[in-house]
Amino acid sequence: MAVMTSLAVALFLSLGSGSAGSTFSVSGAESDTLREETSVIESAVVKADNVFGLKLFREINKGSVKESVFISPLSVAMALGMTYNGAAGVSAAAMRNTLELGEIEREDFNKAYAQLMGSVTAADPEVRLSIANSIWYREDLRFKEDFLGVNERFFNAQVRELDFGAANAANVINKWVSDRTNERIREIVSAPIPRDMVMMLINAIYFKGTWTYEFDEKRTKEDTFTLPDGSKVKCEMMVQDNEFDYLERDGLQAIDLPYGNGRFRATVILPREGAPVDSLVSELSEPGWREVLAGVRRREVIVELPKFKLEYELSMNRALSALGMGVAFDPKKADFSGMYDGPDPLSISEVKHKTFVQVDEEGTEAAAVTSVGIVATSIVRKPRMRVDRPFIFAIRDSHSEALLFIGKIVEPSWEEEDGG
Repeated sequence: MAVMTSLAVALFLSLGSGSAGSTFSVSGAESDTLREETSVIESAVVKADNVFGLKLFREINKGSVKESVFISPLSVAMALGMTYNGAAGVSAAAMRNTLELGEIEREDFNKAYAQLMGSVTAADPEVRLSIANSIWYREDLRFKEDFLGVNERFFNAQVRELDFGAANAANVINKWVSDRTNERIREIVSAPIPRDMVMMLINAIYFKGTWTYEFDEKRTKEDTFTLPDGSKVKCEMMVQDNEFDYLERDGLQAIDLPYGNGRFRATVILPREGAPVDSLVSELSEPGWREVLAGVRRREVIVELPKFKLEYELSMNRALSALGMGVAFDPKKADFSGMYDGPDPLSISEVKHKTFVQVDEEGTEAAAVTSVGIVATSIVRKPRMRVDRPFIFAIRDSHSEALLFIGKIVEPSWEEEDGG
């Protein structure tokens, strides 16, 4: 149940009711124009985000049978969306397909995101939801103004050049991340920044919502929670009975728990007792997700929900490659000429994702950060091999390839021989 609860909290951020940015602003006239132009395309982009987010979740979950998973599809989509503005050729096609953009033109895609961010900035005064984007690039390189300008205008991205070789470079970026996630995520960049790194595109989301119907702390009790292997652990179980949007059918139960004035909701999906949650996850497509949401009905329900706190992180390279974006990571095939026309070919080195979520009697606090690292393939460091940990040592005949000796050295002890 904890895994699906985490999924639900993550997924609502990618729905039309939860893709916000309190740091986003446009002029009144520009906002009116954007609203008219994106009234239809915005829905298409929201649907694309949901299809991509569920697909990404299913792919990540394949390798996490015994572990909780918590991602922000919106954060990943926005960081990749900024990167997509600089992609060309096969890289652009691969990213378009992975992000499920179909026939949506890049200009419409950008306008839709701008409108989507602006339309929910102040959707509910009882809920704090902020989104921020930034682009950091190496100060001795010049990237295309069109690429930077599009992301500044439509993603409200803060664009800064930075001396990536400076001792405090990683700290500067990490402080930006920490400030925009209420210090829930304090680091996305490790020091030192690699020498071949030329750009980092970062999205940060922060959410804090109070339940419309808060759980009474006095009713919270110590209980047990069953793990995937059947073993049981203790948990703090919250309890309340109230009217909620609820669904019960063969194979699952689902409930909508509203925040604030009700626009933002956590959707919890629970498989039937004895059924593995991974089977439910593997079948959770976008149409299936919509079917669950359409099936809930208002009724009196007793809900028991465990309190939980989770910090999660992963590199998304494998999952995104499996979904068709592998070419963007290939230094020999990637094409990001839309952001840079210098002599150095660019590629994505890593898409890194970190999240935080805490659910208690009062409500939910959640944060997510996604970073896309761009490297120049011609900026190469000399290889270095520092044998300062256990290693394999072999002696062989290089002509016959006969292996004469092989061993594992775990401690290189040394003792001088006696003379004589």
